[in-house]
Amino acid sequence: MILSTLISAVASILQMVVQIYIWVIIISAIVSWVRPDPYNPIVQLLYRLTEPVYALIRRFIPTVFGGIDLAPIIVLLALKFIELFFIRLLFEFAASI
Repeated sequence: MILSTLISAVASILQMVVQIYIWVIIISAIVSWVRPDPYNPIVQLLYRLTEPVYALIRRFIPTVFGGIDLAPIIVLLALKFIELFFIRLLFEFAASI
């Protein structure tokens, strides 16, 4: 009972973190379309939150096609996979205990 509740709570928190990061990526992609002021604190925060993950993806996969960077889309797909597979698996495991 306690272990089940603990695993369920961890899965819920992980799901919330993934959802927040998905929104950070979406907002960062939208902001990048309008050429924001690079000294704006919000733009700097978005850059610091997303660029390390984009750099990791770019190291293994060429993501720029026709001047469009597909790294945000790849990261969004990976996060959605994590949410639909691993987090759901945690919830199912917690329910089976």
